[in-house]
Amino acid sequence: MTYQNFKFEIDGDGIALVTWDMPDRSMNVINSGIIEELSAIVEKVAGDGAIKGAVVTSGKDAFCAGADLTMLDQSSRVFADMVRNQGEEAAAGMLFEESRKLSLLYRRLETSGKPWAAAINGTAMGGGFELCLACHYRVAANNPKTRLGLPEVKVGLFPGAGGTQRIARMLAPVDALQMLLKGDQLRVDRAKGLKLVDAVVAPEELLKAAKDWIKGGGKAKAPWDVDGFRLPGGPVYSKMGMMTFPAANAIYRRETFDNYPAARAIMHCVYEGLQLPMDQALRVESRYFAKILRSPEAAAMIRSLFVSMQELNKGARRPAEAPPTRLKRIGVIGAGFMGAGIAYVTAQAGIEVVLIDRDDASAQKGKAHSEKLINDQVNKGRASAADRDALLARITPTADYAQLSSCDLVIEAVFEDRKVKAEAIAKTEAVVGENVVFGSNTSTLPITSLATESKRPASFIGVHFFSPVDKMMLVELILGKKTGDKALAVALDYVRAIRKTPIVVNDSRGFFTSRVVGTYIREGHLMLAEGVPAAMIENVGRMAGMPVGPLSLNDEVAVDLAWKILKATEADLGPAAIDARQKALLADMVEKRGRYGRKNGKGFYDYPEKGQKRLWPGLADLQAVKLDPDAIEVAEIKHRLLGIQALETARCFEEGVLTDVREADVGAILGFGFAPYTGGPLSWIDMMGAKRFVALMKKLEKKHGARFKPAKLLVEMAAKDETFYRRFSPGRTRAAA
Repeated sequence: MTYQNFKFEIDGDGIALVTWDMPDRSMNVINSGIIEELSAIVEKVAGDGAIKGAVVTSGKDAFCAGADLTMLDQSSRVFADMVRNQGEEAAAGMLFEESRKLSLLYRRLETSGKPWAAAINGTAMGGGFELCLACHYRVAANNPKTRLGLPEVKVGLFPGAGGTQRIARMLAPVDALQMLLKGDQLRVDRAKGLKLVDAVVAPEELLKAAKDWIKGGGKAKAPWDVDGFRLPGGPVYSKMGMMTFPAANAIYRRETFDNYPAARAIMHCVYEGLQLPMDQALRVESRYFAKILRSPEAAAMIRSLFVSMQELNKGARRPAEAPPTRLKRIGVIGAGFMGAGIAYVTAQAGIEVVLIDRDDASAQKGKAHSEKLINDQVNKGRASAADRDALLARITPTADYAQLSSCDLVIEAVFEDRKVKAEAIAKTEAVVGENVVFGSNTSTLPITSLATESKRPASFIGVHFFSPVDKMMLVELILGKKTGDKALAVALDYVRAIRKTPIVVNDSRGFFTSRVVGTYIREGHLMLAEGVPAAMIENVGRMAGMPVGPLSLNDEVAVDLAWKILKATEADLGPAAIDARQKALLADMVEKRGRYGRKNGKGFYDYPEKGQKRLWPGLADLQAVKLDPDAIEVAEIKHRLLGIQALETARCFEEGVLTDVREADVGAILGFGFAPYTGGPLSWIDMMGAKRFVALMKKLEKKHGARFKPAKLLVEMAAKDETFYRRFSPGRTRAAA
């Protein structure tokens, strides 16, 4: 048989070498074609008496990136069609059988009677790592960049090809659950320490080591298939088991608030599977996997956090006619925390950086931030001393704007003040060429108005980073009225080069992310003013799926900044544009009590030098009315906190600030942590149904005011029973209003 995705060779010792190398792909992924070909290879090895065993490796730098989730997305669509045409029972049966094909293949390999060794030459994720676990022996090349793991839970799934059962039989339950529920990526040395990898060798010794194991009499049975096998942590119903599972369940609920069906399924799979023989345990895993595939949470998370994110990362919004740009040197003006972070991620991508500040000492201080960050990576074993030296050599700190003359792109990250930004623009344009794109890192100031300070507004674009830059994966690109396609293309090429995810929005007050997250913070303020206990506001915010409560988030971005934005909004748009209750609260916090947030150690929380932050006891004194928490509906608090954000996102879409549904959902999750299990605010509306969402908003409007009034677009969609992803299918952008 001729294989399209594998090379199959048998050496003189009768050992088959199976090299996975998908054509026209930068990385190997699992799809239906791979399952079919690998099944044929397993049967060939099992049925040919001349073959003593097999080694599976990769012909690429990485072993496997995991499953092609578009395959699962397609299965979900086929399931929906089948439900309509043949009924739910038939559809469920089809989905179960289809979804367990990979699990059955790996089990067939494991019980084929021939020894299989995985020669792991690079990163192996998800279903690729599950293939390694199904092999009887695992040897990895000593490569500091290699990562091994089962990250499926991060996209609303769990390892469904035997991963939950093999990991739980290789590690004690507490370690297995932590690995599965966190989806962490392990370095090779850590994987060996956990005995998930049997040996680590030099890259040039990899295949020899794998073949030597087979020639040395490698066993063709997994430990759990050998009589007398004992679970690493003992039986479920043992002293150790009873110390593990009740506590694990409590931790799971504390961390997820039961919002993630896949995480709950992992708990079930491990708990139930460890009480069964392997084949029955795998069947249990497959049943839960098929169930999770049918969940709206998995569908939404796969779409937003995998499919949409991949499309955006690959340039879905890039102007097709603009030629590609290869950026060699970037200018960053402002060496404060934000500018220093931009310089670091740019240098980390191999691009030279000119880091400008008012004097050499300030610029050097900005470079020192990069030195600290890269030293942290060196100390953790994630980078070498040579990597550090090369990165720091790419950053040139200076106060001389003339050094920008050779830059391909300049980004200003100076103080949020029009005069300061205007000065940076003027000094830059005096020394750079006509074709250089200028990006403004601002979260509040309209790009169109800032561009009036430029002589070349077509080359002016907003480049909004999130703090801390080295950890936050989103960059919001803002188009001014005169921003040209070339500026957008260059900005997108830059964001791709630094390996972050871009969204493109049109200019407005607060753009998209700052505007929407502001509604979350405001709702927390208004709840506090109403008399809702501060602890309840914060806890229910997390219960709804947000990473932190609105008061904690305000402390992080600065309470005095919220006060400045409110005053600026009132000055520009009038008293009707702000809420008097929020104004009174912020005035009291900032002007009367000097509580600015985490930055000065006192905001809605107190921040002691030692110990954890805690809610400021004085908050109760700011409440004229104190509501009984037992009389407050938790569901209503959740709906207010998520609903106001989803509603504002829909308004941004209606107004043309957002023009692509993918960017709304991906941007909300990556930018301000909108409940990931929903797939994003527009996915949450679709999941609920526009009709139900509009009814919910009208109910909240009646009780809490006009800010909950449904957008006209939503009312129209509710009347026609439409969804965002059907009406505005991804890739079809809307023109700005």
